[in-house]
Amino acid sequence: MLLSDKSLLRKLNSSLHIMLMVLFCCASQAIAQPALIPRQPPVPEYVLGAGDQIVIRVVDMEELSDKPVRIDPNGFVDLPMVGRIQALGLTIEQFKMELAAKLSKYINSPQITVNITDDQSRPVSIIGSVNNPGVHQLQGPKHLIEVISLAGGVRADAGGQVILTRQLKWGKLPLIDAKADVTNRFSTASLSLDDLLASKNPSDNILIEPNDVISIPKADIVYVVGNVHKAGGFQISSRGAISLMQAISLAEGFDHDAALGRSRIMRPAPGGDGKPREIPVDVQKIFEGKAPDVLLYANDVLFIPNSVAKSSARRAAEAILQVATGVAIYRR
Repeated sequence: MLLSDKSLLRKLNSSLHIMLMVLFCCASQAIAQPALIPRQPPVPEYVLGAGDQIVIRVVDMEELSDKPVRIDPNGFVDLPMVGRIQALGLTIEQFKMELAAKLSKYINSPQITVNITDDQSRPVSIIGSVNNPGVHQLQGPKHLIEVISLAGGVRADAGGQVILTRQLKWGKLPLIDAKADVTNRFSTASLSLDDLLASKNPSDNILIEPNDVISIPKADIVYVVGNVHKAGGFQISSRGAISLMQAISLAEGFDHDAALGRSRIMRPAPGGDGKPREIPVDVQKIFEGKAPDVLLYANDVLFIPNSVAKSSARRAAEAILQVATGVAIYRR
């Protein structure tokens, strides 16, 4: 009985040893396995469209070879021996297959090459605060930043957003907040221009499709007026607001006669209807750290009034100084 128990124990130890070795090998392979690198999505093939000019070459068929052909507004081309054939919406390979089927009754296994010499069917509209707004043609696949560069880049007055519109026939915009419009014909989305140009979210640099509309609105403005050194309008960052202290800093500070405690913010009524809302604000306490800073939003007007007492005192001091100066000069 004792020998049987020892034999059983040896078998168990052997089985346990084998299991541990298998587990060790599996763990080693898992550690050694390199991380999978996600594949980049393939660049979509060019799709022929109305206005494109192509050159076709068919071996042993001079009637078709090396003659530029323009795709008409209806998407067709007229070719010798072939007649009217559709090209709109086809890739180069699909068009070659259609043409080969038409030519197969004249020659066996026609060898065809097709080249695009002028692609006029991929317009994209770039409007707003860019240096060269208008309609630009996409010469091959282009991403959003490349298309903005085609328009000469953004102007100094550009805001912090990019608004995109795409026809749904090209699919929904591949952006998080993309949504269809009320007609269910277009997909719209917006993204941060600052983040796009800083490459914070590389996925925002999407591939642009024909007839996309890219709009870069002007920056929102807040106004600082009254007793400041440089009154005027100042751009808001992409966050959509600017602090009161930042606005006064942009206005290069306030005058000595400013009545900081009686300052106020004039805020437009929602929707632009009605009387603007007047918000009292004590700038003196904010600068002394006795009150929290406040945010200014698009089209807010910060008014820094004049202090009558300070002005009177200053004018009196100037008058006294002038008199004193005059007396000193007279006595000389």
